[in-house]
Amino acid sequence: MAGLAPRRRARLRALVLMAFTFAAPQAVRMEDGVGGLTTSITVDINSFDPVDPQHAYDDLIDEAAATYHLDPAMIRAVMQTESRFNAAAVSPGGAMGLMQLMPEVAAELGAADPMDPRQNVMAGARYLRQLLDAHRGNLTLALASYNAGPGTVRRYGKVPPFTETRKYVKTITGLLSDEHN
Repeated sequence: MAGLAPRRRARLRALVLMAFTFAAPQAVRMEDGVGGLTTSITVDINSFDPVDPQHAYDDLIDEAAATYHLDPAMIRAVMQTESRFNAAAVSPGGAMGLMQLMPEVAAELGAADPMDPRQNVMAGARYLRQLLDAHRGNLTLALASYNAGPGTVRRYGKVPPFTETRKYVKTITGLLSDEHN
């Protein structure tokens, strides 16, 4: 736990600096070298268009879906259920980021920084693909494994009798059903 406080401070410091950077007007001057012509571009916070959190990561979701041959709606449903599209989410159990990856799983899947949205989504999608392959395409068992762990699902031979896991599977399959209707 002692290592969490410095990480949180570093994240907060980065967020404050990022907010300041976006809030302060920015100017860029470029000389093209031809006759000393200068081009000036100014950007300020008034040019910011907010993006709905459900669509803020569409490009990453599409890339991960194409890379791992997954339905983008499934990745989106997992992200919605796991973190509500909050890239800075950290669960009480230590799961991190959009896809709520445990640190050891994230490292195993190649996410050196599980709080980085791209690394997190790509690793989470890779994990979903591995679980789907391990369960011969059975989405219910793959989702149960994502939530409760593959060893737990293997031990029970079905969705474990945990309220949280059963609710998790039902929530995601419901979101997928809504998406495809």
